[in-house]
Amino acid sequence: MNKESIRPIAICLFRRGARILVSEAYDSSKQEYFCRPPGGGVEFGEPSRDAVRREIREELGAEIEGLELLGVLENIFLYEGAEGHEIVFVYDAHFTDKRMYELDELQGYEQEIDARFVARWYTPDELREKNVRLVPEGLTELLAGLNK
Repeated sequence: MNKESIRPIAICLFRRGARILVSEAYDSSKQEYFCRPPGGGVEFGEPSRDAVRREIREELGAEIEGLELLGVLENIFLYEGAEGHEIVFVYDAHFTDKRMYELDELQGYEQEIDARFVARWYTPDELREKNVRLVPEGLTELLAGLNK
C-alpha cells in the first residue's frame, strides 16, 4: 500500500434483520481477526455508487437495488504492519435476487488479490462475542445510529 496516497473505497451494508453481511480476515502483525462489509476500491473517474455496484457484481456475482448513501468515514489504520488511509463511502442496498438472504454464507472472489472468501451474516453483538473487530473504524457507531 502506498503510504502517500488515500484510497477511496465503497462498501455496502446488506441487512437481514439485525444481521449484516461481512467477511472475516486476519491481521498477523496484530494477531487479530476483523471483518468488513463487501465492497472495494473506487477507480479514478468512477462515482462511488457505480463502484459499489461493480464491486458487488465482481465479488459476489450479484446485482443490487435501492442504493442509498448512509455516510462517509475516514479510516486510518495499520494492516500487516503497513499504514493505510481510506475514505469510505458506506451504502445501504438490497440484493435484487431475494434468495441471497436465505443463504447463511455467500462465496466471494477478490480478483485484485486472487483470493476466495466467505461472507456471513452477523449481528454486532455476535462479532463482539467472537472478538472480531468490525472495520472501518466508525462503522459500528454508524450502524448503532441506524438501529435507533
